[in-house]
Amino acid sequence: MIRQTTIIAVRHKGKVAVAGDGQATLDTTILKQGARKVRRLFNDKVIVGFAGATADAFTLFERFDQKLEQYNGNLLRAAVELTKDWRTDRVLRHLEALMIAVNLERSLIISGTGDVIESDDEVMAIGSGGPYALAAARALIKHSKLDAPHIARESIQIASGICIFTNDRITLEEMDAEEDLPQPKKRR
Repeated sequence: MIRQTTIIAVRHKGKVAVAGDGQATLDTTILKQGARKVRRLFNDKVIVGFAGATADAFTLFERFDQKLEQYNGNLLRAAVELTKDWRTDRVLRHLEALMIAVNLERSLIISGTGDVIESDDEVMAIGSGGPYALAAARALIKHSKLDAPHIARESIQIASGICIFTNDRITLEEMDAEEDLPQPKKRR
């Protein structure tokens, strides 16, 4: 089981948000409180969250960004090609990690075992606190008027009160579908 973190992606009300806690843990010791496990890639058009060892994260972020460049931002194709490398490369196949990757159209969980899983609903989560954050987000979507960033943040906050490998120092990245739409030309 990948411990050491909680990452959640929420797609709701025209926005998509990915949030992660900041705790880095080694065995039963907290090493760092403010680790940044959520990042933007491919000209800020893809948000990625990572659960696993820090060195593995940097390697996979770099490789995934290269795949996004190679496939012109096609999230699904880049994810499939990354998992192929991850499974077959002598060095990469030893990395134990999970990633969430989102853009305005898709939300994916990517693993080193070759899994590329697309979300069935508006939310997905990974890491030791993932089940808690997932349950909280689904309840908030159904029973609140919060938008995606607020739901993602609140879900990590709730998970941090339950999971000993999750803290409440949250990194949040969001995208708004309306911001990326072509703007109408102004008439003179």
